Amino acid sequence: MSASLAQSRATQRRWLGVVVLCFLAVFISYIDRTNISVAALAMQAELGWDEATKGVVLSSFFVGYIVLQVASGGLANRFGGRRLLGLAVIWWSLFTMLTPLAATLSLTALIAARIALGLGEAAVFPASINMVGRWVPAEHRSRAVAAFSSGISMGTVFALPVTGWLVRDYGWPVPFYAFGLVGFVWAAWWFARVPEGRGTPEEGAPGDARAIPWGRLLRTPAVWAIIVAHFANNWSLYVLLAWMPSYLKSTFAVSVADAGVLSALPPLTAFFVANTAGAVADRMMRRGRSATFTRKLMQATGLFGAASFLLLVPFAPTLPVAVALMCGVSGLLACTLAGFAPNGFDIAPRYADVIWGMSNTAATIPGIVGVAITGWLVQQTGGYTAPFVLTAGVAMVGGITYQLIGSGERLID
Repeated sequence: MSASLAQSRATQRRWLGVVVLCFLAVFISYIDRTNISVAALAMQAELGWDEATKGVVLSSFFVGYIVLQVASGGLANRFGGRRLLGLAVIWWSLFTMLTPLAATLSLTALIAARIALGLGEAAVFPASINMVGRWVPAEHRSRAVAAFSSGISMGTVFALPVTGWLVRDYGWPVPFYAFGLVGFVWAAWWFARVPEGRGTPEEGAPGDARAIPWGRLLRTPAVWAIIVAHFANNWSLYVLLAWMPSYLKSTFAVSVADAGVLSALPPLTAFFVANTAGAVADRMMRRGRSATFTRKLMQATGLFGAASFLLLVPFAPTLPVAVALMCGVSGLLACTLAGFAPNGFDIAPRYADVIWGMSNTAATIPGIVGVAITGWLVQQTGGYTAPFVLTAGVAMVGGITYQLIGSGERLID
């Protein structure tokens, strides 16, 4: 084996290792934010919550999460993703483990712990984007971003059944202790295995010589295309995560247990499609397709395709058809992880982490507003046709906006 080939393989192993650890960080973030969805059933019975109180507890995470998105992008850009991500995982793992104690102290303490968890998790995506920019060659970044982002799907699939099993056999505090401990183990491995610095040259001037051009970023239409696309993607994602079990149970009379199992199939589909789409996007650009064409194709496939499937869901005649359509929605949405998600590297590679923080601020709003509006529409109409049509409409608007003003050209140095 030649020295250059050996060096190339060592470089690839190094950046693949970084991406795998970022995937695990996203995975851990989702099991830590999701476990309370199941544990809350037992907590409600023991602590005497009504439904309104439970709703406040479940939504309080997003208060912390949305507040620090932009700041996390700025911190990652200034200090690097290694320190930010490592410290963030330690922070939120600590508050995951403190959740049972906080719950027994008072409702206020529990809400504060959930907000603190959200503050920590706000850093996971901007820091991971920064690490991709530091370690992954440009020709592999679609694949890398889709890969670590697919931790969303696997974390969701893992957290719901495992939390249920732990609560049933060991009590509701145990998932918080167990999942929090996993975060500390990850942090030890991260700081031991990932070095400071970079594995790829920085594009443009050295990092210490620049200030973040906030005004220029906000005036760039392509940045707003990413923001709108991210918002539209997450509207569909959060509605599916929150309401799919209820839809299956009320429409096809499946049991709660079966609804939970069937609801795991769409995220699994998304995991495989996301990683395939990322590899395909990188291959297209290596073969000469422009970044603009590639990003718009992936975004159109994701949002327009998902909207089409969403419009068909209310007419599903049988349970298998409904689940297949839901898998289609999730799978197509996953294509956007090769569209808007790595697009910041195309238009402003030195500020991709900042752009993600900006777009994810808007994309967190559907977790609060979209889920609530869906519940209101179900209550008002007695069915799921209206919320699915609304969700499809949001996806269409996001897709059209991206086609009109999105770009893959370098716009900001």
